[in-house]
Formats: sequence, structure tokens, C-alpha cells
Amino acid sequence: MGDAFAEGYPADGELPVHDVTVSEFSIDVTTVTNAAFAAFVRDTGYRTESENFGYSAVFHHLFRGSGEDELGHVADAPWWLGIAGADWRHPGGRKTSIDGLDDHPVVHVSWNDAQAYCRWAGRRLPTEAEWEYASRGGLAGARFPWGDELGADDAGNGAWPCNIWQGDFPRSNTVADGWESTAPVRTFAPNGYGLWQTTGNVWEWCADNFDPGYYRESPDVDPAGPAESPVKVMRGGSFLCHASYCYRYRNAARSSNTPDSATCNMGFRTVA
Repeated sequence: MGDAFAEGYPADGELPVHDVTVSEFSIDVTTVTNAAFAAFVRDTGYRTESENFGYSAVFHHLFRGSGEDELGHVADAPWWLGIAGADWRHPGGRKTSIDGLDDHPVVHVSWNDAQAYCRWAGRRLPTEAEWEYASRGGLAGARFPWGDELGADDAGNGAWPCNIWQGDFPRSNTVADGWESTAPVRTFAPNGYGLWQTTGNVWEWCADNFDPGYYRESPDVDPAGPAESPVKVMRGGSFLCHASYCYRYRNAARSSNTPDSATCNMGFRTVA
């Protein structure tokens, strides 16, 4: 477990590389889709935190609406906008919908929302050790789920194996991989374990609390993260990742966010 190439961001805590044993588990072959989340909402009447807050974070290229919808910039990134009315049903703002996107990953779901879905489904979020084991698909130490090389570049050489940003982030996206935003969950090719898009497309929530220093004290068997932290682990990167800014579409890459946060590029898959 960890970054065998020592190329990650130091603040993310991808080192040291260490051996971990995980107990047997099952994992969804895809992230949870809009259709699956809609079934949960129909059955329970659940309202996501974005719906309760009245807004969510949308990347500026994907916002579809008027200036009246915008609440301001999110965090320190001017390309993230707080958009009134953005939620899982309206991923680009209140004038958008998920019509025709049943097989796309549900987004604008917080860690707390994902936990609520898991309780309904009788499953849970993966630990980040389980997630990384599954993402590697049997390729120990590999950079990506398919191997060590991306196999494509912004000059138009090669085929893109995942849904990430092509071009000049955050100004222009050439959409060389075919998708400006989310792709259907069974796009590209599955890894050696039959899992689709563990890297790229959408960030995936994990169960663990996040601590960049955790790997130095992580247990050898079934690590489950530190006991306390204000933020939760996210894995896999998203369609907004690019090597120049967010080189986190790798098996070992880690990130984090607060459990009530939601954006247009965050989803989850479940385990049991």
C-alpha cells in the first residue's frame, strides 16, 4: 500500500509504502449510479445535504444557469462555484437534470449521504486499504489500475484509459477522452478484478478518517484509519484531474474533505 514511485504530494501522506493484509470483502464493480441513488430516495424520502443546504460546488465550465444562481467561489479555487439549486438531481445547477444519465455516477453526495445510502443497502463504505487493494486489480505496486503508463497524452497520441482532464487546466478541456463531465460507470475497460473506473470519473468516499501521517503507524491487518479527524478519505481522482494540477488519478493517491462536503465530481461505491 502506498506510492511505489514517490511521486505523490507530500501533504497527502502516500508514504511509506507498507504491507497490509485485508480480510475478504465484496465491492461494487461500479460507483453508485443515479438510478440506484434514485431508488434509495424513492424508498426512504431521503434529502441530501446539498438539498438541505440549498447549494453545492460546481466546476465553472459545467455551470448551466444565470449569475443569480451563483453564491460565490468555493475554498481557494476560483474555478469552483457555490451554485444555488445544485444537487444530485441538478448537477450543473437548477436548470440541469439527470435525464438520460441513469448509468452515470451519482454526484453532489456527501460522506454523510453515502453513509445513509449504505445503511439502506445493507452495505458500507470501503476502508481506504480495501479500496486501494481493489483498485490495483492484482497489479502490485502499479501506478494505475491497468499498469504504469497512462498510454495517452494531450498531443493526441494514444487512447485515454480513464476520464480525466485533457488540455490546459482549468481553462480549456479538449475532451479527448470523450467526456467533459461524468462518463457512464461502465466506460473504458475494467481492471483485473472487473472493477470499472476506480481512477478518474468521480472521487470516491472511503470510510476512514484522514491523517497524512497515518501510514507511519497503520496496523498491518485491516487498517481502518485514525480514530479522530475532521476530514474523511477520498480516493481515485475525477474527470477534473490533470497531471499539472491534481495528479491523483493513481492507485496510491489520497485526498480528503469534510463529511458534509459535496461537489459535481464526488461519488462513492460500497462494500460488504
